[in-house]
Amino acid sequence: MTHGTDDIDSTYGTFGNGRMSRPQAEPHYNLKMFGEVVKTFRKRARLTQDEFATLVRYSLETIASIEQGRRLPPPDFPERADSVLDAFGVILAAAKHLTRRKGLASWFRQWALLELGALSLYTYECRLIPGLLQTPAYARTLFADQLPPLDDEQIEAQLAARLERQELLRNRPNTAFTFILEEHLLLRQLGGEEVTRELIDHILDLSELRNVDIQIMPLVRHHHAGLDGPMQLLETPEHQWFGYLEGQKYGQFLSDPKVISALQMRCASMRSQALSLDDSKSLMRRMRGAR
Repeated sequence: MTHGTDDIDSTYGTFGNGRMSRPQAEPHYNLKMFGEVVKTFRKRARLTQDEFATLVRYSLETIASIEQGRRLPPPDFPERADSVLDAFGVILAAAKHLTRRKGLASWFRQWALLELGALSLYTYECRLIPGLLQTPAYARTLFADQLPPLDDEQIEAQLAARLERQELLRNRPNTAFTFILEEHLLLRQLGGEEVTRELIDHILDLSELRNVDIQIMPLVRHHHAGLDGPMQLLETPEHQWFGYLEGQKYGQFLSDPKVISALQMRCASMRSQALSLDDSKSLMRRMRGAR
């Protein structure tokens, strides 16, 4: 199993990690306002979050996340909530305004919705540093190098979306994040030596978080279970597993249990093939010191 950023159909940050064809910008949305609407009607009905969760058939954690404005509601939640709370259609109406924020690409939406409430996220990357681990300078390099070129406003919108998505690492201390990164991603020096030095420092800092595990797949490895390319897996609060594969122009959302099982086996194998957590930190420190 590997990692591993919203709605069941495929977006959130501009793209999962970095470059791709130009995303479509979408309007601002306000999760916190929607959460307040739900909470107000729940309290009006004199229901606790636990009681409400049972009635709408979602976990307590999901309800808490929605009311706190930390995640988009699942597609059928507004209708269930409006019915249970006798909300006069207000919750359904409010849900129609949960559109994407400028700088977020529609093809990553399904994964990002799930990402916001995941119990665990696994990511294996061999092309570039995953979006959740990028520094602003590294991300800017990716955006500036994109073809067709982006203008300044598009770059700033995408950077803002990327940084907002990264808040997951610190805002969800009970979510387990696991990353497997190829060593060559740091040797490439994308953006230059200073950008790489800052990037390594940033990844080392994140690796000290209790909910973040980062392993390096060494440059020389005689057996490698991840040669089919990058992948992401996540577990929902309902203990369902989903996968996500990212190409140059689109992302592929995976839910077939057989496919998920195969990806889990590959990721479990890669975790044993990569350097241990301590050895990965030691390698990054040596790379940092050599620059």
